[in-house]
Amino acid sequence: MALLERVDNGAVARLTLNQPEKLNALSDAMLAALNEEFQKLKGETRIRSVVLAGSGKVFCAGHDLKEMTQGRQAEDGGKSYFADLFTRCAKVMTAIRDLPQPVIAQVHGIATAAGCQMVASCDLAVAEEGTRFGVNGVNIGLFCSTPMVALSRNVPRKHAFEMLATGDFIGAERALEIGLINRIAPHGDLQASTDTLAASIASKLGAAVKIGKRAFYSQLEMPLDAAYDHTRDVMVENMLHRDTAEGISAFIEKRPPEWNQ
Repeated sequence: MALLERVDNGAVARLTLNQPEKLNALSDAMLAALNEEFQKLKGETRIRSVVLAGSGKVFCAGHDLKEMTQGRQAEDGGKSYFADLFTRCAKVMTAIRDLPQPVIAQVHGIATAAGCQMVASCDLAVAEEGTRFGVNGVNIGLFCSTPMVALSRNVPRKHAFEMLATGDFIGAERALEIGLINRIAPHGDLQASTDTLAASIASKLGAAVKIGKRAFYSQLEMPLDAAYDHTRDVMVENMLHRDTAEGISAFIEKRPPEWNQ
């Protein structure tokens, strides 16, 4: 069976981490599979939203610690391997942001360390009630510094640092409260809840959402005046799109738009 399974449902692509016996750990092979699929999705204009899920009992338990331990056997004690591993992981996380399609994490069981990093890297997240989240590397002597990058850009800094420094888990309710996830789904309703959100996004003009996602992350890193200048230009670009003109005309004329997306 593939480490990463993909199933398309119309304009929605569902990617499932499929190594449940290893708690869907982000092994070297899993990172490579994710990167390959994300690169494919970049050019697939028919796909307008992506769901990232995990098979088995949990979403993702982070890096594969057995592989990391094997990396220590190198002459340099694993220094080169670890640097390469964390670089490859960062590329996968930033690839999520760089995709033109919004990516929704469908989370259950646990999302720990780099698994929690992946949730934070997704544009949206839906979690099943009872799900637990943690950046718990500190419990084994490894501060989760790379997961910290995505986490600290999702939740207020004091909440992020508390999770990082204590290694404590938080539940879905707390994750919702601090902004790590968007919604909590009842047991048995996780996929349906996630699919509803994915379908809602996929029903919109793909070009507009692509423009908007790119601008959303760009403006966050700018001072206020620069952000308004940038988004002004983005709005002009969006307004001049043929399908946007059609969408506005359809709204005025009280009819469904006929988009060429």
